[in-house]
Amino acid sequence: MRVIGTAGHVDHGKSSLVEALTGITPDRLAEEQSRQMTIDLGFAWLEMPSGETIGLVDVPGHRDFIENMLAGVGGIDAALLVIAADEGIMPQTREHLAIMNLLEIKNVLVALSKIDLVDDPEWIELVRLEVEDLLAAHSLECAPIVPVSAHSGAGLDRLLSKLQTILANLPLRADFHQPRLPVDRVFVVSGFGAVVTGTLTGGALSVGDNIELQPRGQIGRIRGLQSYKRDVQTAVPGSRVAVNIAGLSGAQIQRGDLLTYPGQIQSTLLADARFRQLPDIDRPLKHNAEVKVFCGAADTLANARLLDCDALGPGETGWLQLRLRNAMPLSRGDRFILRYPSPAETIGGGLIVNAHPGRRYKRHQPEVIANLDTRLHGSPAEQFAAAAASAEPQKTSDIQKHLGYSDDELLDASSEAEREGLVVALDGGTYWASQSWQALRHEIAAELSVFHQAKPLRLGMLRAELRSRLNTRLTLLDQAVKADDRLTADGAFIRLSDHKIVFTAEQHEKATQLRQALADAPFTPPNIADLNQLAGEEVVRALLDMRALVNVSDAIAFGAEDYERMVSAIRERIGSEGQIDAKTVRDMFGASRKYAIAVLEHLDSLGVTQRVGDVRRAGRNI
Repeated sequence: MRVIGTAGHVDHGKSSLVEALTGITPDRLAEEQSRQMTIDLGFAWLEMPSGETIGLVDVPGHRDFIENMLAGVGGIDAALLVIAADEGIMPQTREHLAIMNLLEIKNVLVALSKIDLVDDPEWIELVRLEVEDLLAAHSLECAPIVPVSAHSGAGLDRLLSKLQTILANLPLRADFHQPRLPVDRVFVVSGFGAVVTGTLTGGALSVGDNIELQPRGQIGRIRGLQSYKRDVQTAVPGSRVAVNIAGLSGAQIQRGDLLTYPGQIQSTLLADARFRQLPDIDRPLKHNAEVKVFCGAADTLANARLLDCDALGPGETGWLQLRLRNAMPLSRGDRFILRYPSPAETIGGGLIVNAHPGRRYKRHQPEVIANLDTRLHGSPAEQFAAAAASAEPQKTSDIQKHLGYSDDELLDASSEAEREGLVVALDGGTYWASQSWQALRHEIAAELSVFHQAKPLRLGMLRAELRSRLNTRLTLLDQAVKADDRLTADGAFIRLSDHKIVFTAEQHEKATQLRQALADAPFTPPNIADLNQLAGEEVVRALLDMRALVNVSDAIAFGAEDYERMVSAIRERIGSEGQIDAKTVRDMFGASRKYAIAVLEHLDSLGVTQRVGDVRRAGRNI
């Protein structure tokens, strides 16, 4: 399905032409009908000879209502520009065409209207030539110009034929499972509740779906859908849609809101953009100038931060970071228009390149500009990698939302990015830019190197401590260690692979004395405080890390071989008798009750045993 925008000057007969084509009067407001002037957006639809239904958005032509016009042209596939043969090109005609050019609306059809009011064929030809020059100035030399009369019907069949040809050559609207409906109208139907309308892009909507309205994050549910006055169960991208929303009142919704699925789009107060200034603007755009941003059906005041220059002159292009006064639901690839708020004037427009930069850039930074250039001009693989260059790995679904790629385009881009070494595929169906992945591994190695130098008698750093220092997730940390030969996971520790605990001669002697003390009383060893006194805390800690000692409580540690003998015997006793108690453990090893209880409580914590009253039985990890 397709949507066509009809634009032109207020006196050029747009609404009459739409009515002649569709039988529908797009001017729905009483004031519009009394003044014979389109003030707000009007809507109609048309059955093409091919059987396809297309929507028409009739936008205001008067300069006082140009901002209403901007709310309706964001989602159109093509434009029908209406120019009256008896009056020719007017200032608003030029502005409308400039806006279409900025929004990259390349498919334009010109209706030279009211030919029934002109008796002189040479005048009509003169107007046609003037229109051709205007179109050529906007690189639209091939746009058809069709003389028509809404009053007599002359030329309407040819207009429909040209429109059919334009639509037949348009690609299908992409479906990347991220439906977006910029709300351009809100009303309430008695007995049904709030209804919103808009042009659907990005994905389908179905009755019963939960939806979210950004920027305020309100949640509702689709009670009903209509497309061109027909009830439908599913609305497809590229169609005009009316959505009856349950769970929200009309007062909670306003034009400019964006209807989508919950969690798919986040509103932003900061956006990176490529901007082009119109060539006929009198004043340059200066750094931090106050502007008004129009995108979709939404608008807000903003400050335009110039990133690569101090001012943009007429016709010049540059990088902006838009600091929005109010949050807007923007996505990469959105087209926008900038206007000066006072006096009101359209100054240019461009493309949102990064809707969530996450930080305010310093100006005139080559690396920032290079990254933005890649996001704009890079290959699909490079753009995929740029989208994956974030603080942590990104799900493919989130990258798809960011890029706006179809499923096939996303698969091709991810495969190529992986082949070129731009990204790495990680667990959980995530991708991360190779540069970010390598940086994390380097940071781990650097952190461990510092740790080993400071504490050479520690086997390594505890995983939790390292994770905290790096401010990353344990699962990601583990993947990085597993992928890097320089790193080794050793129990609860992570260390550099070539790191080993090496005792000095004095420390080795103390360790030997400690082992002898344990051998003299294997099941009633000295407590940890006494071991520290005997060999020093660093040596004791090293032996614990190396698992030569096993601490079963804060105060008690056994030699590793003695500990294993006790655990093995306890397992065997439970296997043969079904249970064991502290008295039995004490008698088996000639230990005191203190040591027996400490060992059993330790095994309880490991799940080897399970306490039931005064006895222990097999635990889940027996």
